[in-house]
Amino acid sequence: MLFIFNSNKMFFLFILFFSTLISISSNSWFGCWIGLEINLLSFIPLISNSNNMLSSEASLKYFLIQSIASINFLFSILLKMIFLKNFDFNNIISIMINSSLLMKMGSVPFHFWFPNIMEGMSWFNNFILMTWQKITPMILLSYYFNKNFIIIIIMLNSIIGAIGGLNQTSLRKLMTFSSINNLSWMLMSIMISENLWIFYLFIYTFIISMMCFFFHMLNLFYINQLFFFNMNYILKIFFFMNFLSLGGLPPFIGFFPKWIVINFLLMNNYFFLTFILIMMSLILLFFYIRITYSSFMFNYMKLKWMNFFFKNNFLYLINFLSFFSLMGMIISTLIFM
Repeated sequence: MLFIFNSNKMFFLFILFFSTLISISSNSWFGCWIGLEINLLSFIPLISNSNNMLSSEASLKYFLIQSIASINFLFSILLKMIFLKNFDFNNIISIMINSSLLMKMGSVPFHFWFPNIMEGMSWFNNFILMTWQKITPMILLSYYFNKNFIIIIIMLNSIIGAIGGLNQTSLRKLMTFSSINNLSWMLMSIMISENLWIFYLFIYTFIISMMCFFFHMLNLFYINQLFFFNMNYILKIFFFMNFLSLGGLPPFIGFFPKWIVINFLLMNNYFFLTFILIMMSLILLFFYIRITYSSFMFNYMKLKWMNFFFKNNFLYLINFLSFFSLMGMIISTLIFM
């Protein structure tokens, strides 16, 4: 098994899943708010761990931030009901609703809680926070977004996500800023089409799940640990493919949804926005390639005697999927040509 849970955690995961369904299937803003609250209260027990002070601190911080965002969201929808026929307040109310949902998903400029909370959690909880916890706020955002405001947020997410990851030594913080950068692409894709957003989220979840599983298996938390361990080079190559795919390097599968978004932006004359997104992705690729290159080239004589032998067949399956993602991108490129 990927991660082992007791029955209590399985119950909270079940509630977490259904809270998202409650929010996205609700026909009123109040119903959406209730789903968000259930989601918050079901995720807190998954984070908290009485044996780990960092987890307890992370759960408290997460509760406070999400509560503030929920209060802002509830206040905004009440204002919307009061000023329903007053169009002068529509822009302000839409920005307030958008801001509370952006805070929920850890978007810039409300992202300062995100790296600290990620640092205090296990890889499985990080995986949930980077993927599943973004679904509800993003779908609610697609119902009522302020286009100009969201375009500014997309550019800020792209810039902060790329620059923030440059000087990080912690893998969890690196993945956090990578998630913030990918959030800009997801916001752009959900403005284009919900089908494109689902496709992007699926590819992103696929890559992140493989990386989080690998980090969990080897108990890796810092970049220098990637340089130390001595393992099968084939496994290592397949694993670092995920880094390059996450950065959006062609011909890996992570480039495919970005390619579709870029095509749409260019067809609609968003040249400056396209330029920002591509340049920031290049910065991401710079430090991903730097990590990959260093991991293969650094040679520690004192670790020559130490080798890792894996008996977990699931790890080989994950690495096969990494290779398959490369082949899938090449095939899809040939089809679209």
